[in-house]
Amino acid sequence: MFRPLESLSPGQALQLEQLRAQLAALPAALVAYSGGVDSTLVAAIAAEQLGERAVAVTGVSPALAPHLRQEAQLQAQWIGMRHRELDTAELDDPAYSSNPSQRCFACKRELHRLLGQLRQEQPQAVVLDGVNHDDLGDHRPGIAAAQQAGVRSPLADIGIDKAGVRAISKALGFPWWDKPAQPCLASRFPYGEPISATRLQRVAAAEAWLRQRGWPELRVRSQGDAARIELPADQLDAALRRWSDPEQRQALIGAFLAQGFTAVSVDLEGLVSGKLNRSLRS
Repeated sequence: MFRPLESLSPGQALQLEQLRAQLAALPAALVAYSGGVDSTLVAAIAAEQLGERAVAVTGVSPALAPHLRQEAQLQAQWIGMRHRELDTAELDDPAYSSNPSQRCFACKRELHRLLGQLRQEQPQAVVLDGVNHDDLGDHRPGIAAAQQAGVRSPLADIGIDKAGVRAISKALGFPWWDKPAQPCLASRFPYGEPISATRLQRVAAAEAWLRQRGWPELRVRSQGDAARIELPADQLDAALRRWSDPEQRQALIGAFLAQGFTAVSVDLEGLVSGKLNRSLRS
C-alpha cells in the first residue's frame, strides 16, 4: 500500500479512503491511462488494491507526444503496474480527422472500442478512466463517449477535483504530482482545420525542440502552416529576451521552418489551457 508521506486535509483523506474502497470492490480493472496525473492516480490505487487484476492501458497514435508515451511507461513501472499499449486508428475516422468540435468523442469512442475488445480476455474487468470532478464542467465530448461505453470515473464519482488529485498524489509520494496538463497534440489545431499524422508529428517535433531548450510547459498551436508558441505568462519576458538575440531567434526560426512551418510567432497572452475552445463560445 502507498503510505502517505504528508498529511492530507480530513476531506481529502476521506476521499482517498473512498477511492481505495471503491476500487477494492471491483473484480478487476482496465484503466484508460494516459500518464497524466488523474489517470495515474486511478491506476496506482487500482494496482494497490487489485494487484495483477489491474491493467493500465494506453492508446498510442500520432496524437500522443513521444515523451508522454515514455513518461506513461516509466510511471507504470514506478507504481509496479501491468501496462499495455494499444494502437488506435482515430485518424481513419473523418469524425476525428476533420477536427469538428466533437473530435474528442470520436477519439474516445475508438479507444473504448479497443478496450471493449480487450475485456474479452478479462470479461470481469471494469473499465475506469481519470475524469475528475472539474472535468465535468468543461467542454469534454470524450466523457460522453466513455459514458456510452459504460466506463466508470471514480474520481468524478467521489468528487475529487484537480487540486485534490494533486494533493493526494503529492501526499503519496508520486514524483509527478505537479506534472502540467498535457492534452493530446490534436488540441493544437483550430476546430475545422484537418488533422493528419504529418501535421501532428510536425507539432510534436517543434514542441520537443523547445522542451530540449528549457521550456517544459508549452503549446505549439498550428494554424495552417504557421506556428504560434504559447508559454506560461511568467516565462514570456525570459523567452522574449532570449529570442531578441539574433542568433537565438534565427535558431528558433530555422528549426520551425525545417519542420515545414512557414512562420513562427509567440503568443503574448501566454499559455491558456483550452484556448481554442473560445471559438465555441463566439
